[in-house]
Amino acid sequence: MSGLVRRLGFGGAAGLALILIFALLAMLAPWLAPYPGQGLGDPNVIAKLKPPSTEFWLGTDHLGRDVLSRVIFGTRVSMSAGLLIVASSLLVGLPVGVLAGYFGGWVDEVLMRVTDIFLAFPALLLAVLLAAALGPGLLNSIVAVSVTWWPWYARMARSEVLVLRGQPYVEAALLMGVSHPRILIRHILPGAARPLLVQAALDFGPALLTASALSFLGLGVLPPTADWGKLVDEGRKFFPDRWWVSTAPGLAIFLLALAFSVLGDALRDAEGGKRDDPA
Repeated sequence: MSGLVRRLGFGGAAGLALILIFALLAMLAPWLAPYPGQGLGDPNVIAKLKPPSTEFWLGTDHLGRDVLSRVIFGTRVSMSAGLLIVASSLLVGLPVGVLAGYFGGWVDEVLMRVTDIFLAFPALLLAVLLAAALGPGLLNSIVAVSVTWWPWYARMARSEVLVLRGQPYVEAALLMGVSHPRILIRHILPGAARPLLVQAALDFGPALLTASALSFLGLGVLPPTADWGKLVDEGRKFFPDRWWVSTAPGLAIFLLALAFSVLGDALRDAEGGKRDDPA
């Protein structure tokens, strides 16, 4: 544990610890939520809009559902959405950038022009338009955001590969007759993927915020499924008098995005130090 703290720093280790806490909340939601049924959407109208108390630690919403239970169950959807957006964007952008940077020529020209087409549109506006066209739903919102996200990874991967392609060990492998797939898998991909994984940790926060924004606009998950962005939208109608309804999920979004941002910064610093190490 002390070695991890030294490598990531106190901030990075704290960010990782907070991420693990949210992950445990997502996995153990049925057992940790005070009112699992209400977390899944069961109404309890006789207790609607009650302020925080010993019975309802974070109060209740307009349907009498325990806000704490809703936030805990919303962790599953919101965290999954952010992770899937980053992962799917990385799985598309990384191979596109690697192929473009390695082969160059017409392959690079075609792939990068396609990438530029997607980069020409404002990312959030394009995501909203795609989500509106596909219709509300968790999968549709993930697809809509991922379509606007992968070009950045493609660009970054291409720039990394252009540097790696000129390294002596790659040129030596080509002279020895090593096949292109083997060079890509063994020599190019690991070096290109490492900085992209660091960037992916930094991008989780913006991905979470974008997915939450779509839910806030009614383009994400459908009720009664709990999602932090949707919970903020439901609570804004009663703000500021019933501040707790939207404050709790908003704070959850802030904390998880901050945790990934701090962890990403720590990983980037560690990666930079590793690259600068002459050994």
